[in-house]
Amino acid sequence: MDVLTDIFNRLPVKSLLRFKALSKPCRSLIDDPDFIHNHLSRSIKTRSNLNIILKGLHLYSVEFDSLDNAVPLDYPLSSGAGTEVFGSCNGVLAFRLTDKNLAFFNPSTRQFRRLPVSEIDPPPGESCKSGYIFYGFGQDVKTNDYKVVRMAKFNKADDEEDESYFFDYEVKVYSLKKDSWRKITKLPRYLRFMFQFFYHLLHRRGYGVLAGGVLHWVMPPQIKFGMRNTIVGFDLGTEEFIEVPQPDCADKSYLLDVGVLEGRLCAVCNYDQAKIDVWVMKEYGVKESWTPLLSVQRTRAINTLAFLKPLAYSKDLDKVFLEINSQKFVWYDLQKKKMRSVKIGGSPGTFGAEVYIGSLIQIDDPKRMQIEKRNEQEKLKNKSCKKRDDFLSKGFKLVL
Repeated sequence: MDVLTDIFNRLPVKSLLRFKALSKPCRSLIDDPDFIHNHLSRSIKTRSNLNIILKGLHLYSVEFDSLDNAVPLDYPLSSGAGTEVFGSCNGVLAFRLTDKNLAFFNPSTRQFRRLPVSEIDPPPGESCKSGYIFYGFGQDVKTNDYKVVRMAKFNKADDEEDESYFFDYEVKVYSLKKDSWRKITKLPRYLRFMFQFFYHLLHRRGYGVLAGGVLHWVMPPQIKFGMRNTIVGFDLGTEEFIEVPQPDCADKSYLLDVGVLEGRLCAVCNYDQAKIDVWVMKEYGVKESWTPLLSVQRTRAINTLAFLKPLAYSKDLDKVFLEINSQKFVWYDLQKKKMRSVKIGGSPGTFGAEVYIGSLIQIDDPKRMQIEKRNEQEKLKNKSCKKRDDFLSKGFKLVL
């Protein structure tokens, strides 16, 4: 079994799901929580089993090792366009079908789980309605719990575009272990300044970036209030908001965005769509650990740099895979400081990209699993009773 375990640890999830049918010991091994954890850890360490989700009008999946063709992602309710992926963690995708209809999906195991509906409640006594909604998804490593954060901004009911009037946010957190939502009441005052129309509607910047057990968003500068770029974090362990230090960029006039590479927070500094610098935080929460990673200049092939997102390192860590302007992919060579375009067949014209790793992580509803288990036990019991009755009936006839 030790040899078998070592072999299974190196296989993709698709093969492991087939091998569950080999025998009961194989099934028990593959379903074992320790094996699931070790298989995921090895995939992360070796940068294997990586995939990319392309988010256009529909969803597509691309194998990262080949980067050849985009295949339509088959998932429950996939017939309806407009489904958005707002986060990925350990192979589990967080879906937004509508603002009240959220779900988890593991593309490797095909497990799909709807989250319970939680209403968005405006402040009492105020004439307002919900506006822009921020989402985030990640894992609380200490409790091994998967959580969703939803921050709903409220607008005046009679003047939705009036930015001079700010309402507080409603913040709720969903826990997979508890299968319930909890309202966060201790909110920092700066949240009410977080939304900026053009910044957040461009490239869907309302989705939290997970790094160091914290979800991150950017509060863009509010010049009239004297507020600069700020990285806002929500700690999934303590369920509290924090401010994250940002790098000292050479030019203070820039638009900030955040990304993640192998679990480390990235700061993406955009200088008037002419140049973009990407920094990596080597030690989470330590300002001095910010390290410049790469710099991209405007070229003939890329005449504007509206948006850049770091996605993944190559296996040898000598290149970084980037999404640029929601329209193209490039490999950036860290040594030569050069870019090479990557064309993926079947990909939509414009898209957002999200990296996910193939895993066996279980997200199924425990209540549904218990019902299915009882039904399976009932079937076995009925089958056993039928065999016994048939045996007794044949024996009775033989005696006669």
